[in-house]
Formats: sequence, structure tokens, C-alpha cells
Amino acid sequence: MSAPAIAAVVIGRNEGERLIRCLRSLQGQVQQLIYVDSGSTDGSAAAARDLGAKVVDLDLSRPFTAARARNAGLAALSSRIELVQFADGDCELDPGWISAAADFMQTHPRAAAVCGRRRERFPEASVYNRLCDAEWNTPVGEATACGGDAMMRVAAVYTAGGYREGLIAGEEPELCLRLRRAGWQVWRLDAEMTLHDAQMLRFGQWWNRSRRAGHAFAEGAALHGAGPERHWVAETRRALAWGAVLPAAIAAAGLASPYLLLAALIYPAQVLRLSRRMGTEQALFSVLGKFAEATGALEFYWRRWRGTARGILEYK
Repeated sequence: MSAPAIAAVVIGRNEGERLIRCLRSLQGQVQQLIYVDSGSTDGSAAAARDLGAKVVDLDLSRPFTAARARNAGLAALSSRIELVQFADGDCELDPGWISAAADFMQTHPRAAAVCGRRRERFPEASVYNRLCDAEWNTPVGEATACGGDAMMRVAAVYTAGGYREGLIAGEEPELCLRLRRAGWQVWRLDAEMTLHDAQMLRFGQWWNRSRRAGHAFAEGAALHGAGPERHWVAETRRALAWGAVLPAAIAAAGLASPYLLLAALIYPAQVLRLSRRMGTEQALFSVLGKFAEATGALEFYWRRWRGTARGILEYK
């Protein structure tokens, strides 16, 4: 089989040195290198041009989303491109990933997207970076979704209609759901793919990221929850149950009798239960994260009722 034409679409906003590392890791590995900039003010666009990337500057008059940026990158691809490697600007590609992913795509014609192991560059820098590193360690094999770093078959993405631009998060799982409904496959390979620099050092950053996840859960369930996949219905229900309904019920019961506030012990009990499976650190933040996720989900419902959309929610 002849080698497929491969491009890379990198998206970013004020990523600085991280973007330079990302683009350099792709030089010489792809036939077309595109960088989509979402209003950076740190010279990212100029640096990308100096490294030989074609730069697409998003229109400042419309809200930025990663989905919109990836679609803009797709639109800039040459017609001969068959495979596209998507990457976030804070990631560095492993030297062997492009060839490994392309080989898999050639031998698996129904594969629309493949991803590998994303790792945190500095997991020791904070508990929040360690949590990210654990989150990236998804099961190997056929999967339901990929993340922002993935190689995709251009024809499959176009057939599915591309990314849903209005989503502020969760755009990859939503696209993967539509791809799978169309008969395509998504795979997680047992191969190193990217080094990611979350640079998440403060509790507030982690809270905003978890809040964004809750918003994505609720919006994803609103879009596709009625389908056979029950897309993110369980995740939304867990967030609302543990992060909103149960605390409200305990507080209301405490008004009747202070002794009923002891029901709040269900939270440390849940941490202990989960720690047997995922360790104490992950269990603690999994339970805490439900409060942030519930906040994000409730914000989605509030805005939907009012007929307004939320802009991008950044944590860096």
C-alpha cells in the first residue's frame, strides 16, 4: 500500500514555548502543518509561521471553541490529505506516533480515529497534574471516544459533519459518537502518543476544569442522551446526585434535626469505597469533583432555559 498523505492540525491560544515544542515535534513527519490560533497575544502565530506552519487566525467576532478551531484547520487542508493528526498546542508528539498510527489506519479501513497514551510532562508538579496523567491512561483496544490528540481519517470526519462548533468541551466524544453511528471505529493503541503540559498548579484551575466537564456532560446528554448509547446520561446523573441533590437534601434534613447532618458521612464513606479501586488521592478528588461538575451542569440547564450560550471556559 502506498503511504497516505498526512497533515497535522494544531490548535492553541497563548501556549508560548509549549507550542514551539509541539510544532517542532511534527516537522518532517507530515506533508502539511497547520496551526489554528484563537486570538493569542504572545506571538504564537508569528512563531508558528517561522517554523513553517500555515497559520489560520480565527475570527475574533465569534466565540472561540476548540471544535471551531479544529474545523478551521480541516477546512485549510489540501485536497490530497487522507489522514490528519489533531493536537493541542500544549502537547509534544512522540517521535514514533505518526508512523504507528498511520500504519494502523492503513490496516484497519473502518478506523476513523486512533489515539495512544497521552502523558503529563510534569506529573510530580502537583496533585492536579497527577490526576490528569491518570485520566489519560484509558484502556487499550476499540474505544468509544478519543481526546483532543488523535489521528483521524479526513473522509470519515467530513462524512460525519465535522466537530460541533458550539460545544465548549466534550467535542471529541460527541464526534466519535456520530462516527460510530455511521459504522466507523475508534481505537486506543498501546503506543506513546503525546506529552501534555496541563500546568495545573492551583485548586481553582482544577475546579474550573471539573466544572467544564460537568457542563459537557449535561450538554452531551441533552444532545444524545435519548439515543441507545445514553451518551453521558450516567455521568450527568452522578454529578447532580452527589454534587447537588444529596447536599441539598442533607442540608434540608439538618434544619429539622441537627443529628441528620450526620448523613454527610456518606461522602467520606464514598471516598473509602472508591479508594479500593483507584487509590485515596483519586477517590478524594473524584468525590470533590462532583460538586464542581454539578455546578457546570446546572449552569448549562440555566443558560439553556434562558436561551443563552456559554463562552469558552479556560482553566490555565
